[in-house]
Amino acid sequence: MVTSPSIRLRRGRVPSGQYRLTSPNGSLTGYGEGDFIRLRDEQGSVWSGTACRQPDDSIRYMFRDQGGRHASGVSDGNGIMLRDETGRCWRGIVD
Repeated sequence: MVTSPSIRLRRGRVPSGQYRLTSPNGSLTGYGEGDFIRLRDEQGSVWSGTACRQPDDSIRYMFRDQGGRHASGVSDGNGIMLRDETGRCWRGIVD
């Protein structure tokens, strides 16, 4: 069976939409279009990031804010978990 290129593209895409992540100390909210995402935290810092689909169909996220801090995480399709360099964690979803 031959798969058309458009079907492969749709399966490999990263979900777009509204991101809502929370931690005990605050939240990250924002919007993602394809593999580019921009979030804002409770202090007003903007986190710019990318998403990359992995061979096991999970999605790997990498973010950096204007102060040089970074956070990374993964999504298995049920939710997202991010962790920054200090160990702070956010959990959430894409609507």
